[in-house]
Amino acid sequence: MMESIFGGLFIMSLRILDVSIGTVRTIMVVQGRKYLAGLFGAIEVFIWLLAIRFIFQHLDQIPNMIGYAVGFGLGNILGITIEQKIGLGHIQLNIISRNHHQQIAKLLRDERFGVTEIKGEGSSGEVIILIVIIPRKLQNKIIKAIESIDNNCFITVQHSLPYRGFIHGSRK
Repeated sequence: MMESIFGGLFIMSLRILDVSIGTVRTIMVVQGRKYLAGLFGAIEVFIWLLAIRFIFQHLDQIPNMIGYAVGFGLGNILGITIEQKIGLGHIQLNIISRNHHQQIAKLLRDERFGVTEIKGEGSSGEVIILIVIIPRKLQNKIIKAIESIDNNCFITVQHSLPYRGFIHGSRK
């Protein structure tokens, strides 16, 4: 019985590892980091093969199947958590502020980010839309700074893959 439980835990651990790597690999693919994606993909598949080999050798053990499923779920959670901590790539913030757009734009420019201002019309009147591209790892810090100026502004976040231009004060 203990051997069966340890087998399930072993498989779960392998799945947590390979799915976590796979989640980060997927982000690498989306961001066009082909060599890192290829390296992570090879490691991911090797670990998966170890797990599936063990399962097929012990197909009659229910804890192995449970470990496989639970490991897959936990691997997704861990992979996303790791990726969020690393904060790879860039994001585009769209900030809509009716009364504090100048202070927000100044804050962002003082941090050496390029800011584009666009006049817009909302249901309650004129607004200014600020568009800025920032490194994703700075997302929480920048949003908190913006909200300290205008807690009622509307902010959307989109993944961004800059093609060329200025990012954080340096030529890309």
